[in-house]
Amino acid sequence: MTEATPTLGLPTTSPELAERLLSGLAQVDALLRSVVDHEDPYIAQASMHLSEAGGKRFRPMLTLLAAELGNGSNGDVVTAATGVELTHLASLYHDDVMDEAELRRGVVSANAQYGNSDAILVGDLLFGKASELVAGLGPVAVKIQAQTFVRLCSGQIRDARPAPDGVDPIEYYLGVLADKTGVLIATAARYGAMFSGCSPETVDIMGRYGERLGIAFQLADDLLDISSGSGDSGKEPGTDLREGVATLPVLLVRQSKDPGDDRLKYLLSADLRDDVLLAEALGLLRAHPAMAEARERTNTVALEAQALLAPLAGRLPAGSLAHESVTALSDLVAGVVNRAG
Repeated sequence: MTEATPTLGLPTTSPELAERLLSGLAQVDALLRSVVDHEDPYIAQASMHLSEAGGKRFRPMLTLLAAELGNGSNGDVVTAATGVELTHLASLYHDDVMDEAELRRGVVSANAQYGNSDAILVGDLLFGKASELVAGLGPVAVKIQAQTFVRLCSGQIRDARPAPDGVDPIEYYLGVLADKTGVLIATAARYGAMFSGCSPETVDIMGRYGERLGIAFQLADDLLDISSGSGDSGKEPGTDLREGVATLPVLLVRQSKDPGDDRLKYLLSADLRDDVLLAEALGLLRAHPAMAEARERTNTVALEAQALLAPLAGRLPAGSLAHESVTALSDLVAGVVNRAG
């Protein structure tokens, strides 16, 4: 297995904080490899397939960064961060099967490489490994892990279903994002505060911050699926459209009363596995005001996440690592949203 080199998406971080985060990420990577390794070479290789493909270790970095609000990283923080990353990786194996994906992070997807059955089983194995790790952190952590897993599954189930009658489709969609993406990022932030000795109030703030960050993260991803060039985001542009996934820009177009949008509405309800129709839909959608409105809504969620940090910044000594960490957490939100332009 090759070594993955953790990187930080925080250009303004001081050398001291950056060194602490990189050291923590290296520990997470080492623990992840140790936990996932298996006596059967095929299982070991399949289990590390998506991790080897890259990724910025966004969730464990968030756990480590949140820990700086307390007493900093320790063995429990590293264990919790690794459990979160394993849970995330496990969900990707299942996602690829459900999406019938061919690429993940720019490489062959797990289901294309190993087949649907083995991809599902490897995902289950990683969920088991994550639970095994978290079990060593005590009953509260186990309960949070279980609740997180329930919401992840609930979000995925609801993501494949339209909003029920009488429910606003956009509010329904945002609720789905809170479950399928926001909850695990919330758990990552919450664990970091919990296991570094932060107060219950700070742990609660980090959980709520993480969920808003996760929603903004997914909304930005949705925009990138439409606006990015081929390969820029690790998957082909228009993947969501091709799969019939109604993301925020699509939902906004569907609410339009402008007759000029009739062609685009037709395309969004058509079978976009047709490359010609997909290209036309992408072109019309990229130029549509719905994209600007979706970006504005994404920015609003991001500002909500940043606002939650204000009470923390107000009571931490200026110049301290903890205060710098609050600034870095705010910058992290901006970086997530800025990916979508």
